[in-house]
Amino acid sequence: MEFVFLAVLLMVPVAYLILTVGQLQGGAYAVVGAADQAAKVYVLQPDAGAARQAAETAVAMAVTDMGFDAASASLTITCDGGCLTPGTIVRARVTLNVELPLVGGIPGARQSAATVESSATQKVGRFK
Repeated sequence: MEFVFLAVLLMVPVAYLILTVGQLQGGAYAVVGAADQAAKVYVLQPDAGAARQAAETAVAMAVTDMGFDAASASLTITCDGGCLTPGTIVRARVTLNVELPLVGGIPGARQSAATVESSATQKVGRFK
């Protein structure tokens, strides 16, 4: 009986640790994909407004596909000069706040496990 009690007592934190690491890994995958796609779609657009909107849509889709809330992701675009000038390097940086698993179901409890980020660069082509 004591063995079962002790085993359960030790297994719950281990299981929660595994869930948390999985959540963090999912967040890392989400920001890598989001940054890559945001940079790619940004350089293909005809103007800055459409480019920003396309990049934000790409980030929202990538983050949502991995099961995260798109509102917890942020996108920063930086450029070396004019952002859509041919030959310019565009850098997309995505940051995502990853919450602790199972805590989101508790009303009013918002605990962050970590913030993950990634960046990707893309060169604006000569021919669009």
